[in-house]
Amino acid sequence: MIDLYTAATPNGYKISIALEEMGLEYQVHHLDLSALDQKKPEFLAINPNGRIPAIIDRDNDDFVVFESGAILMYLAEKTGRFIPSDPKKYSQVIQWLMFQIGGVGPMMGQANVFFRYFPEKIPAAIERYQKEGRRLFEVMNNQLSTHQYLAGDEYSIADMSTWPWVRIHEWSGVDIQGLVHLQRWLDELAERPACQKGIVTPPPADISDQERAEQIKKMLSK
Repeated sequence: MIDLYTAATPNGYKISIALEEMGLEYQVHHLDLSALDQKKPEFLAINPNGRIPAIIDRDNDDFVVFESGAILMYLAEKTGRFIPSDPKKYSQVIQWLMFQIGGVGPMMGQANVFFRYFPEKIPAAIERYQKEGRRLFEVMNNQLSTHQYLAGDEYSIADMSTWPWVRIHEWSGVDIQGLVHLQRWLDELAERPACQKGIVTPPPADISDQERAEQIKKMLSK
């Protein structure tokens, strides 16, 4: 049994997708980020950084793992799935996983903040992060022009990590027009049952975009 501490965000969805793909039994603990559940002492005891997601592996002496990339690697190695045993192919998966962790996630996250949530509009910041998001998508599009998936011809944790961020490109104001290979990959993953289940675990809050923006502005002010 895996205890999953998460919320309805791309980083959280990475792990629910992985758990679904790997067929692992898990229990969801939904943290209310607007109520700052992630900063409460009981969660900080699990993840000192106060961020979701985090897991506790009850079948491995209650072993705790935080940081989404580390969780994906742990689960893949635990199950022996979605990460190759061949050293070169393994490295390729990790390279694309790090591409998401160090590039796509942070740039899209900042695009979200400045485009949607920041109290004042700063055009230079919005342009910077949207342009970098588009550049990263172009890198992915080029890779996907000759490979079915990011790290080659096998679906991997690199795809699970990246797809939840790319699929919300419109929310970040990043255009993918003309990136046909990226669109093909987005559509293909959207058909996977585990991806469909993962992006509603936990379900998004039933609130308007304006209410969501106000909640996030409140979080940013704290």
